[in-house]
Amino acid sequence: MLSGKTIVLGVTGSVAAYKMANMASMLIKRGCEVHVIMTENATNFINPIAFESLTNTKCLVETFDRNFQFHVAHVSLAKKADAMLIAPASANVIGKIAGGIADDMLTTTVMACKSPVLIAPAMNTNMYENPILQDNLEKLRTYGYTVIEPASGHLACGDTGAGKMPSEEVLMAYIERAVHRPKDLAGKKVLITAGPTREAICPVRYITNHSTGKMGYALAKTAMLRGADVTLVTGPTEIKPPMFVTTVPVVSAADMYEAVMSRKKEQDIIIKSAAVADYTPAQVSDEKMKKTDGDMSIPLVRTKDILQELGHTKEEGQFICGFSMETQNMLENSRKKLKKKQIDMIAANNLKESGAGFGTDTNVVTLITKDQEKQLPMMSKEDVADAILDFIKTS
Repeated sequence: MLSGKTIVLGVTGSVAAYKMANMASMLIKRGCEVHVIMTENATNFINPIAFESLTNTKCLVETFDRNFQFHVAHVSLAKKADAMLIAPASANVIGKIAGGIADDMLTTTVMACKSPVLIAPAMNTNMYENPILQDNLEKLRTYGYTVIEPASGHLACGDTGAGKMPSEEVLMAYIERAVHRPKDLAGKKVLITAGPTREAICPVRYITNHSTGKMGYALAKTAMLRGADVTLVTGPTEIKPPMFVTTVPVVSAADMYEAVMSRKKEQDIIIKSAAVADYTPAQVSDEKMKKTDGDMSIPLVRTKDILQELGHTKEEGQFICGFSMETQNMLENSRKKLKKKQIDMIAANNLKESGAGFGTDTNVVTLITKDQEKQLPMMSKEDVADAILDFIKTS
């Protein structure tokens, strides 16, 4: 999703500057063209040659470098950039940008940049909490800059508190959100369910299924990257929830029902990709059930049908998409489900088809509405998520 993008990294005089070598490397590995601009103070913490070796581009420090190309470097880079990340951002550079001061290569490039600019402060806790610094950050937010909140922890100065530069993974997530693609879902509220549910038998045992949540998490991240305000209602999984998404963890089908129904009214789009248990034990034992030679059958009762209730109580203008995993008669069973639940779309797949099913990184899906059917080839779950959201937008 970052391949072919041009990212400009601004590095200022902070001990965290050395971490940006790894950041540059990560971006290169993802197919980005990376340019690095350093302040003169930053060169005291890491040599520009390190960045030049990683990016295969000249690291810029001096505004009037006679050895650079003939065009005005700060303007050409600003025009070329898909996004600019200043990390670590010192209090000095933050103050200069907030005050409109452009007296070096980095600040002049920021001034000329119309692409998203992300600023990650990194400094001593007392400096970060200084009201002047906080006013400058708020000023930058009002101008449309994205301020990445620092992490808390042990700092190089020996103090413990806020001011630590976030991990490279966090910085990467901000870049992905900024440049992934046009924000065609901006202003939309999207609720997505993911993962399995667990129906307790006793304090030790439960009934569940093989869902890993990969498809639902891919949908949540993709919708977020496209600008939507996303709520992810998720059963227990091993996946780390995507950043910038409101995550609501649940366990049982009843928990998921409550979480979805209490939020459904405000949603523009609801995509139910979770594998919710159809049945739950009629009674849950307070103690561990012991093995016996007698009858070990467990009476079950139906759980509430979340998708059907969503369809039957759909808000005006709302779009409801369900998933249908089958092992036979996929299209016929999915069409019946679409009609019975009174929803707008079904994403159907066959568990027995290669590349589809639980736990895979790919999926093979057929999108079904009342009027049309679209079979997708085997794709990554991220690409399937994009295709589903594209289909919803045009339906």
